[in-house]
Amino acid sequence: MKTRQSNKPKGGVLAVISLLMIGSAAIRVGLEAGPALAKNAEPTVKQAKPEGMEKLGAQELLTELLRREAALEKREAAAIDKEKALEIAEQAIETRMVAMQAAEENLRETLAYAEKAAETDLTRLTDVYQSMKPKDAAALFETMDPGFAAGFLSRMPADAAAGVLAGISPETAYTISVIMAGRNAAAPQE
Repeated sequence: MKTRQSNKPKGGVLAVISLLMIGSAAIRVGLEAGPALAKNAEPTVKQAKPEGMEKLGAQELLTELLRREAALEKREAAAIDKEKALEIAEQAIETRMVAMQAAEENLRETLAYAEKAAETDLTRLTDVYQSMKPKDAAALFETMDPGFAAGFLSRMPADAAAGVLAGISPETAYTISVIMAGRNAAAPQE
């Protein structure tokens, strides 16, 4: 007896095709689901976002970062400008200090010259008064301010000053003597 073969497809071929399709679907799901799952998963290390940018999208984040960079560049330019202004001011101060030192030195020289000239004049006038006859000098000293007269008498040699003091009134002589005696009383002793 002969068995008849049926036109029925055998279960083995269909099973293989089904397995291949299921495998293909599993591979696709595995390949596409991996990145999708990685995007949705919580990161283990949180990236620090600038304050106030937690809910910004990528474009907004980029815009905000660019804005902050421009603000930093503007502040840096302002700081550079201030630094240049300080350098200019420092140079001006140096120039003025040099000019002030030169003016101070010039003033010192002028004062020294004036002091020397005044001293020369006083010495010459003292010499004139002490070379005068005591009676004539006494008449002049009687009319002088006592402080002024005391200055001249203290510069004269003692014998010339004594001759002048002897020729003026006792009251004026006393006043001049007190001024001369008290002139150095406040000076330090040591």
